[in-house]
Amino acid sequence: MLYKVRSLGLQGISGYEVTAECDLASGLPNFDIVGLPDTAVKEARERVRSAIKNNGYPFPVGRITVNLAPANLRKSGTIYDLPICVGILAASGQLTWSDPHCAFVGELSLSGTLRPVVGMLPMALAARDAGIQRLFVPADSAPEATLAEGLTVYPVETVEQLATHLTGQSPITPAPPWSGAPDALPLPDFAEVRGQEPVKRALEIAAAGGHNLLMVGPPGSGKSMLARRFPSILPPLSQREALEATQIHSVMGLTTKEHPLLTQRPFRAPHHTISAGGMAGGGNPYPRPGEISLAHHGVLFLDELPEFHKDVIEVLRQPMEEGVISVVRSAASETYPCDFTLLCAMNPCKCGWYGHPSGRCRCTPAQVKRYLGKLSGPLLDRIDLFAEVPPLEFEALSDRSPGESSAAIRARVTQARARQSARFGPDGPTCNAAMGQEALRRWCALDPEGQALMKGAYEHMGLTARSYDRILRVARTIADLDGAAAILAHHLAEAIQYRESDYFAS
Repeated sequence: MLYKVRSLGLQGISGYEVTAECDLASGLPNFDIVGLPDTAVKEARERVRSAIKNNGYPFPVGRITVNLAPANLRKSGTIYDLPICVGILAASGQLTWSDPHCAFVGELSLSGTLRPVVGMLPMALAARDAGIQRLFVPADSAPEATLAEGLTVYPVETVEQLATHLTGQSPITPAPPWSGAPDALPLPDFAEVRGQEPVKRALEIAAAGGHNLLMVGPPGSGKSMLARRFPSILPPLSQREALEATQIHSVMGLTTKEHPLLTQRPFRAPHHTISAGGMAGGGNPYPRPGEISLAHHGVLFLDELPEFHKDVIEVLRQPMEEGVISVVRSAASETYPCDFTLLCAMNPCKCGWYGHPSGRCRCTPAQVKRYLGKLSGPLLDRIDLFAEVPPLEFEALSDRSPGESSAAIRARVTQARARQSARFGPDGPTCNAAMGQEALRRWCALDPEGQALMKGAYEHMGLTARSYDRILRVARTIADLDGAAAILAHHLAEAIQYRESDYFAS
């Protein structure tokens, strides 16, 4: 007897529908799974066999063939255990049930209990798009599945519980939609930072417009401290952004039943020993998202930037421009979103003390130039803001009065983002940093005074066309923070000063 059960699969960070076709025929006992299964899928034979027996059902004797369609897509993981189990029980007549609008996803233990699976949100979204109305998932994965509105999600704990529900003996109560925002982890506050007002201003502009920023300064000047507080002034995630970011984290197994949805913007800070594959994404045989995709709609913080391997740094260039990255491997090719704000920190030289008033730097000019030369011109050209972080003076360090709070800065940032949303509309760029050429021409027009100022900066600083556009975007953000409808000369002058750095000019 042949029985078909609907299920879901994962390809990259997207879900797609899979049909488990379970055929039970007479013949020598055999259990085959076909449809390009990987090792984990093939091992479902033993998990399903034990789960059926340990829940009081006889395992059918005969030739069992399970085809996971479409058969031309490679199947991986343990998510097909539950649909295979349901299909075998139904094909053997132990379950008299039929509902074409149901789908099943879950990993089975040998005892028949269900374990949570990764990638539940993208699979639930795919189920909704495929017209599936009822989705049976492990109980621990149910909160995440409910994020896909329009589905009735049933939390399943054991095979026996599912069987009694399908036969109408003991219905399972659907999982309520997850709506409670759990207590977010407290973020460090800018009120704790002493001094460094110009750098705080640069960070505020970066947050308001989604601009990339590089901080340069000696050890102990507060670069890492400032960077760790940057998420506290970012605008809140929209529902669309939260779902997009959560899908990537779900596929990587970074969500839990207590925190199925990202409620804060991601902040990723990989160590400088990371590989290019770890940064961009990769793996064999199936590519997986890297750090830049995990930072989607959030921040990628690279501390000690020149210490990263050159190919790791250079892999950022294309994603910073396009907001997506294509990872190609022999078995598959995937495109992942990576719309992130790049935040970097570095010392001015190898020893870290170049330009420090103490004069303790012992690096030669050639050594300083070689250290700074680890960063290529094309990469620096993609950074909007350069902020020099000077060493703190004693008066600023000993001052115990609190600085401006993150809440106050975030209020200004949120107002600036609201002006950008109203300007661009729902189908336009998400922030000023994402403006294209047409938006630049429309919203970043300069008056004669601004034109003259920009011309002088372009000729004096040797700007490129890319850095010219980035100055305009930053100036537009400064104007938004100021509540101005047009870019004025002082907005442009402030944006230009963030392109200058004594370190890279030396």
